[in-house]
Amino acid sequence: MIERTVLHAAQLAIGGKYVDFHGWDMPVQFSGITAEHLAVRTACGVFDLGHMGRLRCAGARALDFLERVVTRALASMQPGQVRYGLVLAADGTIEDDVLVSRESADAWHLVVNASNREKLLGLWLGDLPAGVTCTDLTKSQAMIAVQGPTAAAVLAQVGLAARPDPVTGKPLKYYHFQDLAWSGTTVRLSRTGYTGEDGYECFVPTAHAEALWRAVVAAGALPCGLGARDTLRLEAGMPLYGNELDRSTTPDAANLGFALNPRGGYIGAEAASPSAVRLVGVRCSEKRVPRTSYRVFHAGQDVGRITSGTLSPTLGQPIGMAYVTTALAVPGTVVQIDIRGTLVNADIVALPFYKRAL
Repeated sequence: MIERTVLHAAQLAIGGKYVDFHGWDMPVQFSGITAEHLAVRTACGVFDLGHMGRLRCAGARALDFLERVVTRALASMQPGQVRYGLVLAADGTIEDDVLVSRESADAWHLVVNASNREKLLGLWLGDLPAGVTCTDLTKSQAMIAVQGPTAAAVLAQVGLAARPDPVTGKPLKYYHFQDLAWSGTTVRLSRTGYTGEDGYECFVPTAHAEALWRAVVAAGALPCGLGARDTLRLEAGMPLYGNELDRSTTPDAANLGFALNPRGGYIGAEAASPSAVRLVGVRCSEKRVPRTSYRVFHAGQDVGRITSGTLSPTLGQPIGMAYVTTALAVPGTVVQIDIRGTLVNADIVALPFYKRAL
């Protein structure tokens, strides 16, 4: 049976066009992917991320458990801090990529991919240390992303202005969160996102999610679907599980070595080895778009595959990400992409394609 988020009816009523995304009926677009993409780059967009999995791990040994199943060093995190990490299989390949937030000394919040929530729960629930719980919050806690240069102003307009640091007076740092009172409930404002722009991901009890979404839209945020989210993250060089990341890829190949605890101790650490392929950006010389699974050639040899591709709304050029032979993963290398039987020249380029001005 297909799942629906708490915002399904409200978004359908304003013309959301829906697709099945890993078992969830999700809006792919409203006013159009390009218009939504550009709104996030120049102003503010709002995304329903209710399909993502939200888990809470708690207990005196929760840190020990998480440092075994997640690759990132977590002990140094302070309450209110967020880190990106990976979950690996014993063979060192990627089960999922996750966001870990520290709520307190013994409580942690995780965001996992929709396609992997049930898998991770299956792996973890039977392996918890005594006294540690792992609770699925996906149905009780909504997730709404407010992204773009004016995201902070939009949220402030609806009464969700992040508190400045009490010591420095500076704004909430990137990859940090605060829990704020709002309209009779608590909203977690996490300065994270998947678009390459500044913005926030809001976690709110499902009973209050529609009110928050409507308030944000009324304050000027454009409703956006998964189509724009995909083009935005691709321009920003952010990998997507199922495209760039899966059980055939490793952290080394995906350039994610920064997310590995140098002390090891996590599942899959001992299987780490240099990869024969590397994730790169490709930019086509013609107005032909590389798509997932298209093959990459060099000197007549098949040297890799496209994992994601689009016509970049920001750059006006066909771009993509690809795994290619490590020796060819050098910016400036010219390769050919087989696009429906035609070999099209493309340059290997450094990721990301787009980086916002700070």
